[in-house]
Amino acid sequence: MSGKLLVIGFGPGSFDHITQRAKEALQESDMIIGYKTYVELIEGLLTDQEIISTGMTEEVTRAQEAVKQAEQGKKVAVISSGDAGVYGMAGLVYEVLVEKGWDRKTGVEVEVIPGVSAINSCGSILGAPIMHDACTISLSDHLTPWSLIEKRIDAAAQADFVIALYNPKSGRRTRQIAEAQRILLSYRSPDTPVGLVKSAYREREQVVITNLKEMLDHDIGMLTTVIIGNSSTFLYDDLMITPRGYQRKYTLGQTEQPLKPHQRLKKENEPWALEQEEEFPKATEAAAPIKKEEKITSRAIAEQALLSLGHTQTKNETKTTYVKQEVESIFELGVSPGIASKRFTPRQLMVMAEVVGEKGRIDYTRDHQINLQVYTSNPNEITERLRAEGLILLPLGDVLTVKACDFCDCEKKESIPYAEELHERLGGMELPKELKIGFNGCGMACYGAVHEDIGLVFRKGKFDLFLGGKTVGRTAHPGQPVAEGIESEEIVPLIERIVEEYKEKGHPNERLFKFFKRVKNIQGYTYQDMTPKIELEPAPCGD
Repeated sequence: MSGKLLVIGFGPGSFDHITQRAKEALQESDMIIGYKTYVELIEGLLTDQEIISTGMTEEVTRAQEAVKQAEQGKKVAVISSGDAGVYGMAGLVYEVLVEKGWDRKTGVEVEVIPGVSAINSCGSILGAPIMHDACTISLSDHLTPWSLIEKRIDAAAQADFVIALYNPKSGRRTRQIAEAQRILLSYRSPDTPVGLVKSAYREREQVVITNLKEMLDHDIGMLTTVIIGNSSTFLYDDLMITPRGYQRKYTLGQTEQPLKPHQRLKKENEPWALEQEEEFPKATEAAAPIKKEEKITSRAIAEQALLSLGHTQTKNETKTTYVKQEVESIFELGVSPGIASKRFTPRQLMVMAEVVGEKGRIDYTRDHQINLQVYTSNPNEITERLRAEGLILLPLGDVLTVKACDFCDCEKKESIPYAEELHERLGGMELPKELKIGFNGCGMACYGAVHEDIGLVFRKGKFDLFLGGKTVGRTAHPGQPVAEGIESEEIVPLIERIVEEYKEKGHPNERLFKFFKRVKNIQGYTYQDMTPKIELEPAPCGD
């Protein structure tokens, strides 16, 4: 049975601003997948649909799960606030489908249902600030290099766009909005009107009208949309208004217009029209010059200018040459000197520093690897160079990682081949949530394998198996010991079966210990609660 993906933008969050089609799509869905805050906003429209909600940074996981469920025949609603095609889930859903070789005619059906984006909803609250050319820019540099975002702000400021800033500020990301203000002030008056709208059309809606110079004096957060006027935007009775420019065609202050609508459309009354003929003293000498005896129009001059900027023309055809601008993206990966080896050579460290450069970042982790953040337009070149130095490359995110000990500086090497085989077969596999296989080469287990999601301890030529460790939090606990004395030749196939079951049945963002607790049995091993039996008051992060 063929399923369907319904990618829904439900607008600002109030029921009054959700389109009728979006409401119908929610009702006809078998499953709703979305950020948990967004699911809460539309709870009143749901009936008995299965709900899968995840955290803010789990967009890829949500898209992958939605595609998986649709391929199993379900109607799956993937929800976004605002419009799903504006910083929403629509593009990511298509990316996941393309990665899987999806065919539009034979694959699962996809319907993208538009919604009211923040630039529209916030603009309506502020008055009419988007009456002329406008753009949206996200200040989040989580996926886009800040250097590129700066260029976009600079270009929009120069071109006098009305600008809507999305994701302007978060708890950790505070300097970007200040940098945006600095760039804008180099092109615009400090008195330029600015509107700050938080939680538009929701219960906690807040609206502030200020100016470019003073906008940082007010509360700005992730739920705020910042709308910055252009050079003609003005304030009237606490409203932002951007003129469209109609005064060029008729006088707003006169009841009797100098030109009637049908008169305004005549060429003689539209001197700026592209087809209007003009007298020029001579034709410019650019590519494919216009002959002097030809009548010259504004359109002809514009087309001639384009020809001089990358076009070539022959008698029968015009060929356009485009200049492709290489855009650097952020490429993240983990590197390790080996599954058993923990020693980086000086040469390897120097090469890592070279590929990361001044703009990138190197993070030491507790997982026996170093994570690199590289600004590059050619990731393949980076990976080839690192592999040439003998480094193991590891994907980051919700993937499987084999976290092995150093086998007493590789002296206790009997079990090393099993650790390497697990890495070769399963390393980097995408899963509902990151999963670590802890691997210790002797019964001392000094590298803490028993605390990982799956723990393996090699003892007397056989393996002991632990499942469902919880490494963080005040209720952290080791994995449940589920078997001991597993024959060496059985261990890799057994771990493969456990991981495959978790991959198939686990919910997005569900750690293995939560999955084990939910399903009660994995590959014949029965769940037992390993949580410490003490009373703990809830402690929000950071308190």
